[in-house]
Amino acid sequence: MTETTERFFATLPARAPAVLRSPVRGTLQLRLTTGDHCEHWRVELAPGSARVTRETGPADAYWYGSIDLFDRLVTGRAHGVASMLRNESTLTGDVVLFLAFRRFFPTRPGTRDPRTVAREQTGRPA
Repeated sequence: MTETTERFFATLPARAPAVLRSPVRGTLQLRLTTGDHCEHWRVELAPGSARVTRETGPADAYWYGSIDLFDRLVTGRAHGVASMLRNESTLTGDVVLFLAFRRFFPTRPGTRDPRTVAREQTGRPA
């Protein structure tokens, strides 16, 4: 497991109150692979809270992807839904849990809100 991924999971509980404001509740099991090695992360999501463990077990949704892809997701160099559409990752179960979880991922470096860009181009105040 990379230090980037470890740090990402370590920060989830503290970031959850700001990120998880919807009534989504459930367990997401992430299975990150490289070669023949598999890392397991279990995230229990609830409004305003996230609990992270390395346990495995029944979950409401399962996300499968490579450790490399997950590192790109947590650094903003990849997009979670796009990775599924390109068959780089797979999700089974409650898709709403992954949609809530992806809010923890940062945006691509240099990304700007299109409304701000339009205001700048038209000369209107923000």
